[in-house]
Amino acid sequence: MAETCWFTPTHEWVRQEGHALRIGITLHAAQALGDLVYVELPEVGHQVAAGDAVAVVESVKAASDVYSPVSGEVLEVNAALVDHPELVNEDPMGQGWLLLLYPMGSLENMLDQAGYDALVQSQTQP
Repeated sequence: MAETCWFTPTHEWVRQEGHALRIGITLHAAQALGDLVYVELPEVGHQVAAGDAVAVVESVKAASDVYSPVSGEVLEVNAALVDHPELVNEDPMGQGWLLLLYPMGSLENMLDQAGYDALVQSQTQP
């Protein structure tokens, strides 16, 4: 993927697209959850604060909150996930994106790919 992605310690990815941020869960998170059976998305226009739960992904194993990396307003949600939550497992950083957010904050606390890989490595070592 040519675009720069940023990551959170809670396993969300963020890609800047113009003035908006496209957000989803990482491949690591999708694999850890297993097969998703349900995705709950916010309403367009919903205002969120950084760190707020903005969506829920549910698998046969567990339900997990997805947190907003920055404050902002939801511009768009991936409606295809309502009928096809498996898209998150199949292509979490592509067709499995969750929402588009108009940010009202910065990405200063985000991890780059190397930082995120190091975080995952540290969490998976015994």
